[in-house]
Amino acid sequence: MEDELLDFRDFTQLEAFKFDDEKVSTVTSREQQKTENSIEKCFDRYLQLRYLDGRRITKFYREQHQRFLECMLHRLPPNYECLDSSRPWCVYWILQAAHVLNFTFSPETLEHVVQFLEKCRHPQGGFAGGPGQYPHLAPTYAAVNSLAMIGTPSAFRAIDRDSLERFLFSVREPDGSFRLHVDGETDVRGAYCAVSVAKLTNMPEETIKKLFDKTGDWIASCQTYEGGFGGAPDLEAHGGYTFCGIAALALLNEGHKCQQEQLLKWTLQRQMAYEGGFQGRTNKLVDGCYSFWVGATIPITQAIMNNDGKPLAKALFDIGALQEYILLCCQKTNGGLIDKPGKPQDLYHTCYTLSGIAIAQHSESAEIPAVLGDPVNELQPTHPLFNVPPDAVAHTTHFYEQLNKLRSFADFNINDDGNNNDDVAEDPVEEV
Repeated sequence: MEDELLDFRDFTQLEAFKFDDEKVSTVTSREQQKTENSIEKCFDRYLQLRYLDGRRITKFYREQHQRFLECMLHRLPPNYECLDSSRPWCVYWILQAAHVLNFTFSPETLEHVVQFLEKCRHPQGGFAGGPGQYPHLAPTYAAVNSLAMIGTPSAFRAIDRDSLERFLFSVREPDGSFRLHVDGETDVRGAYCAVSVAKLTNMPEETIKKLFDKTGDWIASCQTYEGGFGGAPDLEAHGGYTFCGIAALALLNEGHKCQQEQLLKWTLQRQMAYEGGFQGRTNKLVDGCYSFWVGATIPITQAIMNNDGKPLAKALFDIGALQEYILLCCQKTNGGLIDKPGKPQDLYHTCYTLSGIAIAQHSESAEIPAVLGDPVNELQPTHPLFNVPPDAVAHTTHFYEQLNKLRSFADFNINDDGNNNDDVAEDPVEEV
């Protein structure tokens, strides 16, 4: 079977897809036209340089992105001070982007990361946005994903699944929803983060059933008349919340509880005809991060609708146009990726633009990735439900499956003779 070659679109024929304000100028229409003009300049640059330096302008700037990530992992610049309560997120964005670009950090550096994240773990369970802060579901998700990617015994020990379980129960509401922290707000992000970390750490089935009783129903109630998911019932559909909703339902095997066809239709409508990238909401601007939030939602929804376990025959969105937008419009020559032309690079958009391209390249077939431009643009695959490497998911869930078996064996011995069995390891992590 031959690779299906992807090529750049004929930009001279894209004029018809530009936004038409029907002679009624508004703030929204002017912002859309301004964005399209900035993107047109990127397309024009490609047309001017493709015969002079075509390979360079159609490639990912891997070395520059790598240097950007390495610098950011060791020392964040002053403008990241506002993210002091999101430091595990910064770690996660760096590690995930590095994986997709197929490079890693030294074992010593990764061990320092583990030690830092361990300081972010709260004594009552869960992880905080930084040492000494309150535990919160969002940095808990980021920290668990990061430690799963590192995958060493010290990384698994830093998770401390027992206290993590207690924390998840402490933020659970009777209706199945989850607060992001004790006495905090309730939205679908909390439900997804809770489901994700519980499933990734392979919590026992009886715990999963109790912890997520009614959660699927609550998430389904967040779906709007448009088809996407809002942050909570009766709120506007949004690409990020939509991913959280459908990914959590998929992890709980409850995807049937939402309107799948409406969801797929709404999601496909988020791809911009001229730009090639995705917007996050109706009548909003294109944004590179939705390459993942929306781009991953589409194959997840397709897989739920197929319900046969077979690989997807065809991606339903234009995977070439999405890659084109990121390659030509969202790369900084000094490293890092961006929302749209004219914006500064940051870790968040670097992670999710690259993750979205990984989804696009590998959504149809893992054996024959669909790569636009130079073949060296192929990125490493990412798991669409967790957004970490697939082998990290397999390794982490297997590790905790073995831990579950050790715990069951210990419980059996205690129940059988009323005494602890001396052969059971004091540190199950070391035993596994």
